Amino acid sequence: MTQTVINPGDIKAIKKWSADLARDTNAQSYFSQRFVGKGKNNIIQQKTELEADAGDTIQFDLSVQLRGAPTVGDDRLKGKEENQRFYSDQVVIDQMRKAVSSGGKMTRKRTIIDLRTNAKELLSEYWAKYFDELLFIYLSGARGINQDFIQPQGWTGHAGNAIQAPDAAHVIYAGSATSKATITSSDKMSRTFLERAQTYVRMMRATDPENTRMKPVTVDGEPRYVALMSPQDEFNLRTSDTTGWVEMNKALITAAGKNSPIFKGGLGMLANTVLHSHESVVRFSDYGVGVNLPATRSLFMGRQAAVVAYGTGPGSRYQWIEEKDDYGNLTNAASGVIVGVKKARFNGKDFGVVALDAYSAPVN
Repeated sequence: MTQTVINPGDIKAIKKWSADLARDTNAQSYFSQRFVGKGKNNIIQQKTELEADAGDTIQFDLSVQLRGAPTVGDDRLKGKEENQRFYSDQVVIDQMRKAVSSGGKMTRKRTIIDLRTNAKELLSEYWAKYFDELLFIYLSGARGINQDFIQPQGWTGHAGNAIQAPDAAHVIYAGSATSKATITSSDKMSRTFLERAQTYVRMMRATDPENTRMKPVTVDGEPRYVALMSPQDEFNLRTSDTTGWVEMNKALITAAGKNSPIFKGGLGMLANTVLHSHESVVRFSDYGVGVNLPATRSLFMGRQAAVVAYGTGPGSRYQWIEEKDDYGNLTNAASGVIVGVKKARFNGKDFGVVALDAYSAPVN
């Protein structure tokens, strides 16, 4: 009886492994599982315009709210039309690739490990970590000192998309601090700090009409923000208010829309803000008057905090390539993705994210 065999390098094998790689990468990515989706009602908006069309740049616009007073009574309306105003931003995509060796024939002979399958698993893990790293850096507007990041300190971004520091209206400081230099060891993450952040975001446009309103995502008809902090900040929050911590946990369990992805793995809920923590939140070591204090930048996020754009559709997003080398002795595998990431920013100001800077010493 004959048997159908699909060998490495066959076009059908390549398509299957590409699709598997894309699926596994998305399943491992922290942001993809929770916050990325098509359409405006997402923390991270996925732009799809370049999946089928040629080009490397997507421009996206923000329509500015009307502000003129209405015309009353029989006063003449003609000639008082208010112009529509737009602010624009753009994200550029470019290719990035990563290769891994599956060894020579004798290497593969000496081990029971399926090196080809292991290569795919390693690449899936790599791309998931790297994608999350991109979003943490762009949303924070800084590379920080995170030792486990793939890109080195001083990295300036991918595809020419600038890493933009928060503008003055989109960064607030814990405790009594009013700037990076005034942070002290008492200015830690706390419930009060999160309450301040919620109030600040809600009043941002009311107190300064030049700011755009930071919109929450809508989950089952309810408005929701997300606050993403480091485990060190989580520790400070939990230990500073144990009673409040229990209340926040209960609020998460009973919240409307709790089956939404943005609740997945949540720590708790404070008012309409879902709390999360992740070890890749950007860290610093140069805060305080002595420029020597450790700090973290938590992310308070609403709708369209950032955009991500791909150059190919879902089924072929992460390409899988295999080739033989050294006269067929060596087998190498590589994958690539065409992608761009950008924090949404209009008229020189961040749109859907506020940086929450706090003193945050490592927990020993």
